Amino acid sequence: MTKQCDHTSVGMLVWRDEKLLLIERAKYPFGFAVPAGHVDADQTFEAAATRELKEEVGLDAQTLELIGEKRKENPCRRENGTWHYWKIYKVSAQGELRRSEDETKRAGWYTPEQVRQLGKRTEEYLEHRISEDDWAKSPGLEPVMHEWLKELNII
Repeated sequence: MTKQCDHTSVGMLVWRDEKLLLIERAKYPFGFAVPAGHVDADQTFEAAATRELKEEVGLDAQTLELIGEKRKENPCRRENGTWHYWKIYKVSAQGELRRSEDETKRAGWYTPEQVRQLGKRTEEYLEHRISEDDWAKSPGLEPVMHEWLKELNII
């Protein structure tokens, strides 16, 4: 049985040594993204952000600073998952990076230039200059994350 989409999502920007934490998503929608997920049964967006950060990359959120929020048209694998109301947080976190084997193909720290290069690949994909097969083998930023990182002047 497919889960119903709750149309709420959180994304967490975690920086260390001027590098941004990104995961490569193992499940649709494919691409690189900051740790993110649905609010689901959590009572607040902040609780969901803390939970998702721990689940996806093993880090403990210390502080959450809301830096963006809005509705975005973006797909997920859940039933009726065509849009989400997002809250994006800048997070200070502690702990050792331990990626979820189920949720991610990899996780790591990326320089601003590396993030920009992933963004350029996304732009090529969105312009249909990269095939679905090539995207699946070597994706750029997940399209909704590309939008967010542009809006936040990170790329």
